[in-house]
Order: sequence, then structure tokens, then C-alpha cells
Amino acid sequence: MKRTVIGGFIMFGGLFITLTIIVVATLYIPNMRSWSGSQLWYAIFGDIQYGNESVQSLFLGFPFVIGVLLAILGLVILVIEYLEKSFLK
Repeated sequence: MKRTVIGGFIMFGGLFITLTIIVVATLYIPNMRSWSGSQLWYAIFGDIQYGNESVQSLFLGFPFVIGVLLAILGLVILVIEYLEKSFLK
């Protein structure tokens, strides 16, 4: 039971981080004047700066990836706990 709660908190923490960054990026999109590729992807991860060009990005790629990894880790813990309880009965 303890590992289930821990896995749930890790998963929801990762989802909270990831979804918060997505919401912030979508709110930032109307303020961007130039981008390359997907606007949402560019707002989160950014791109290489060329010369004096100003890059209009939030540069939240690292926390976004950490949030995704935490969500996946929590989900794996929950699946392992579910399978252990199912097969041990």
C-alpha cells in the first residue's frame, strides 16, 4: 500500500509539472513573434540563437522532461504494484 501511494504522488507530481508547463507555454504563445516548427514546442524548448537574434522562448525543456520522466516512473511503480497484487492472490 505504501508503494502505491508513493507511486501515485510521483506520477501526479510529474503530471502537475508537465501540465503546468504546457499551460504556461500556451498562454505565452500569443506573445511570440517568430518561431520555427510547432509554436508549443518552440515555446517550451526554444531554439539556437543566431547572432543578435532574440529567442522568444521560455526554455523550460529540462523541467518538462523531468516532469515526463517522473510521470512515467510513477506509472511504472503503480503498474508493478497492480501486477504484484493481481498475481499474488
